[in-house]
Amino acid sequence: MGDLERLEADILEQVDSAADEAALEAVRVAALGKKGAISELLKGLGSLNPDERRERGGAVNRIKERVGAAIQHRRDALREVELERRLATERLDVTLPVREGPQQAGRIHPVSQVMDEMTAIFADMGFSIAEGPHIEDDFHNFTALNIPEEHPARQEMDTFYFPEGADGRRMLLRTHTSPVQIRTMMGRQPPIRIIAPGRVFRCDYDQTHTPMFHQVEGLVIDERAHLGHLKWVLAEFCKAFFEVDDVRMRFRASHFPFTEPSMEVDINCDRSGKELRIGEGDDWLEILGCGMVHPSVLRAVDLDPARYQGFAWGMGIDRIAMLKYGMPDLRAFFAADLRWLRHYGFATLDVPSLAGGLSR
Repeated sequence: MGDLERLEADILEQVDSAADEAALEAVRVAALGKKGAISELLKGLGSLNPDERRERGGAVNRIKERVGAAIQHRRDALREVELERRLATERLDVTLPVREGPQQAGRIHPVSQVMDEMTAIFADMGFSIAEGPHIEDDFHNFTALNIPEEHPARQEMDTFYFPEGADGRRMLLRTHTSPVQIRTMMGRQPPIRIIAPGRVFRCDYDQTHTPMFHQVEGLVIDERAHLGHLKWVLAEFCKAFFEVDDVRMRFRASHFPFTEPSMEVDINCDRSGKELRIGEGDDWLEILGCGMVHPSVLRAVDLDPARYQGFAWGMGIDRIAMLKYGMPDLRAFFAADLRWLRHYGFATLDVPSLAGGLSR
């Protein structure tokens, strides 16, 4: 083997054994750089005669080409290995996570959920839903309900009034959903069995009161309705709504202008732990007011109290939602805070039913 062959073999061996591009570059400089082994051979051609120069120059140039090709091939291989290494160790997922659709991300407000729960319960008992306007007149909101002229509820400290109209009357924002009962009794003949959920308005604002809140009232009018029926309806509602097997109820005498006799209803509860537990313990919690419809109310809607009788009740939807789901402040219901709604809200497809469960 001649000196040129040995030089080529030695350089190619160094090229193949180069572990990285830096080592390969060092081999290239040592072979093809300004002072490299092959470059030095080319510089020495000037001392040879023309025939020797032609023959040796051609051989050296061929070695130079083969070494250059080998270096380039090795460089490509090393770069591919380095790229694979970097792809494996420096991987970065730049894709966005799958966004929830409106059915998954959306939330039903607790008030809407509780309204649906109550509707499911009372519909199972044969009640229908009745609705009425938010803006009422004095007759439907007060007079027909046997509320006297001097009653505090008629004062501006409790009721939102509109400016006086051309006819001298002042409309108002309804203070309860009882006007719906009046409109229903004036619009249809007994038997009547309805609930009237909706917004009501009063001049009040603190941790347990807001100027606008939600209320549901129930009404039954027929020829034979009595207090026993009322007690059964309320007991069945409380058991279904609070999802307990049994609940003890206490009826205390009270006074409402539109019912006689009138009662406030307490249910048993347990306050000994961190949570209020309904249907357990020996404590009592007031949840609603009720009574037999006053004969004056029946006469105001042209029903004969000697023939017809009935019972009614009313409760705050927001408050029973607070009791059931442990929400401490009524004002947060209307604060438009998405964090609160995500925490206390319900999935859009969680439709309450007595068969599948109210609160899931």
